[in-house]
Amino acid sequence: MFLKSRNNGDMVDVVKLKDLTNLYHEKVLGSYQVGEELQEPQEFSKADLVFLSGEELPKCWTDPKYRVHK
Repeated sequence: MFLKSRNNGDMVDVVKLKDLTNLYHEKVLGSYQVGEELQEPQEFSKADLVFLSGEELPKCWTDPKYRVHK
């Protein structure tokens, strides 16, 4: 799945979708999609990723307590 880095705006290809949707994983493995050569995979914090449209990731992917009402 392609997302965008909040820091520099570059596209990131997330390797395992299961890690992205697991709310107990704070980081995902992915690689930048810049240039013509395949970039080395690295860890990205989910807090630093957004959808390509700029929309935030769903809370059910990032916050283990998303069902607790304040």
